[in-house]
Amino acid sequence: IGLLEPDRNLLLRVQAQFHLHELAIEDAEHPHQRPKIEQYGDALFIVARTAQLIDGRVTFGETHLFVGSGYIVSVRHGPSTSYAAVRQHWESCPHSLAKGEDFVLYAILDFIVDNYMPVLEQIEDEVEAIEDKVLLKPMTAPDIERLYMLRRDLLRLRNAALPLVEVCRRLTSAELPQIHTAMHPLFRDVTDHIRTVQEKIDSLREVLAFAFEASLLVGQS
Repeated sequence: IGLLEPDRNLLLRVQAQFHLHELAIEDAEHPHQRPKIEQYGDALFIVARTAQLIDGRVTFGETHLFVGSGYIVSVRHGPSTSYAAVRQHWESCPHSLAKGEDFVLYAILDFIVDNYMPVLEQIEDEVEAIEDKVLLKPMTAPDIERLYMLRRDLLRLRNAALPLVEVCRRLTSAELPQIHTAMHPLFRDVTDHIRTVQEKIDSLREVLAFAFEASLLVGQS
């Protein structure tokens, strides 16, 4: 089941249908949660942050996931790409879906993390343009403001992505018997993707720091 910014009444109906924990429902009703994983009896509750580049700024949304025997419920808040493409892709592969709810959970988390990269690629294009420009002439006040804004957005994206490493670590640990051991390599693969995102972010932030320092030198020459 996929829900987009549901009201309280709808969440309560879903809670009654799947016997979801009231604390998890309370979290799902109110966005601005940190990425995390919680266990409530036999069910899992996971929060992940999504990201899109809108009007030159990284804008964040949230996906809350309830995972239990025979069901997975996603609740989306704010900007995020629809999971319809994920559903359509894996519905065409019934053998994969037959692996269970933990496979669907993997597919959603993998989709969220993979969608960080288009954001970073667009920022990278702008960073390269800044890098080329800064060696030619001093940066203007709007240029410097944009540089700081990009560095701040990159840090916010890093803070959104990195906690998913701990989420995936727990999903591959023995403490969560809901996750079949055959799925552990897939969640470790998601971790690898997160590390790639982290490295890209750190690299771009270093380039922006260099650009600022270089602009100061150009301005003094």
